[in-house]
Amino acid sequence: MQWVVFVFYGCTHNKKLSVQISDLPLGKAKRHLSGYFCRSMSFQPRFNLVEELRWRGMLHDLTPDVEQLLLREQVSGYVGFDPTADSLHIGNLVPIMLLVHLQKAGHTPLALVGGATGMVGDPSGKSEERKLLQEETINHNLNCQRKQLERFLDFSGANAALVVNNYDWFKEFSFLGFIREVGKHITISYMMGKDSVRNRLENTGMSFTEFSYQLVQGYDFYHLYQHHRCKLQMGGSDQWGNITTGTELIRRMAGGEAYAITAPLITKSDGSKFGKSEGGNVWLDPARTSPYKFYQFWLNQSDEDAARYIRIYTLLEKERIEALEAEHQEAKHLRLLQKELAAQVTTMVHGAEELQQALQATEILFGNSSREALLTIDPNLLLQVMEGVPLFQIPKEKLNAGINILELTAVDTQVFPSKGEARKMIQAGGFSINKEKLSDEQALIDSSHLLHGKFLLAQRGKKNYYLIVAE
Repeated sequence: MQWVVFVFYGCTHNKKLSVQISDLPLGKAKRHLSGYFCRSMSFQPRFNLVEELRWRGMLHDLTPDVEQLLLREQVSGYVGFDPTADSLHIGNLVPIMLLVHLQKAGHTPLALVGGATGMVGDPSGKSEERKLLQEETINHNLNCQRKQLERFLDFSGANAALVVNNYDWFKEFSFLGFIREVGKHITISYMMGKDSVRNRLENTGMSFTEFSYQLVQGYDFYHLYQHHRCKLQMGGSDQWGNITTGTELIRRMAGGEAYAITAPLITKSDGSKFGKSEGGNVWLDPARTSPYKFYQFWLNQSDEDAARYIRIYTLLEKERIEALEAEHQEAKHLRLLQKELAAQVTTMVHGAEELQQALQATEILFGNSSREALLTIDPNLLLQVMEGVPLFQIPKEKLNAGINILELTAVDTQVFPSKGEARKMIQAGGFSINKEKLSDEQALIDSSHLLHGKFLLAQRGKKNYYLIVAE
């Protein structure tokens, strides 16, 4: 058997390109070189990915020469997702968008779901150790997240996306095998130098389990490099230490070169953490955060934040965004930026039909609509929209005979603190039931007024809503 070392010099984008392949059989080396130069010399990216991320405000740091790599050859790049819950949330949208832009530029995205790393727990950016999840819970979470990731990426074509699970290559890896084959390549001092480790050791301390996480994630990168020609890992800026451990492993174990791109951690204009509402995380699963609430979350962003987020969380072109900003400046009260941001992200995550339902519910409930329009809202959507507003329950039998409006709103419920307050508001024309104004304080409300045979929507003034449920 013949063995050969090839050294090839060519010119790509005005830069000298050097490739060295050693310790390969002659035939395999030729095939490898043929495939390499087929990918590199014929590849033309659809756009400069680094420049795209830069103008969108999605670029925090990158390793040297990664921009040139992405311009000269089709690259496989990955982002990892840990299965800490059965749904991704909007904090995961930035790494998802990194994969989306990578694919749109003509490269190949790999989404790694952490069946193995999820059993360890990533200490990056955490002040205390994560609670370890049971294997059954992890598997359930993985399946749910995989389905969500498949919504954003294209799994067909020359640069088809791929979802991989690191448990597939770790499940047969023994502890002794790992520390012998992998652990010997990275020194303790190297691992101790990472910010995620140093910060924890200076405060609450760190278990060996979490200390080993960067080595486990680093091996993921090495495995994908070896089996999927993956040369790029992307993630949030808090992942830089873990990612560069992977590039170092690839250099030491395979003699190869790998690259990193990180995005900034997103904050609000006031410096607070982005990604949570008053009720907690904003989830991508509609069962956890309804499409209506999801839409409202984006709609309620400030002008300053909306201008940044529309670049990060949508695929709108730069010219379109700048035109929107100019329109917004002319009439800020119309909130054009926020409406377009909310529409784009809701459609991307939930679909056009769910967006239309959210828009319809917004217009019917908070616009000038009628009882007939209110009846078109699905009862489940009505409950979702009204979540958080004061809710009162009354026996349905009581409504059958009819209840005086003053009794209903000031005695059976606490829509008003007293009958006097109720009378005053009704006489002033500031009160409505099911979008119909009431001006008669002697009016009777009975079961014929119920929406879907169950609900009464009371409104005091312009913004105070109350849901009365008859059961």
